[in-house]
Amino acid sequence: MVQIAFGFLYALFSRTMITADAVTAFIRQVFPDADVTVIDKTGTQDHLIVRVTSGGFLGKNLLDRHRLVYQALAAPMKDGRIHALEITAKTPEEVNT
Repeated sequence: MVQIAFGFLYALFSRTMITADAVTAFIRQVFPDADVTVIDKTGTQDHLIVRVTSGGFLGKNLLDRHRLVYQALAAPMKDGRIHALEITAKTPEEVNT
């Protein structure tokens, strides 16, 4: 039990924070045309609001769009750099209407 608690505290305080540029880079690996906005929701750099606009979302429902963004950010989600995401995923047409 102590070892697990220590491991959690070590992970909590020693992890490298992720930058908005890094989040954008992860997303653009999947959606090269993406317009990405990243907002640090809590000031801790691990609770993020991410707004993505991409033609890659055409024909995809909301759930699929969110899954694609989560997949793009799988590495920083897995290693704890991102703890929580609030996602908005739209096509360029949806933004312009």
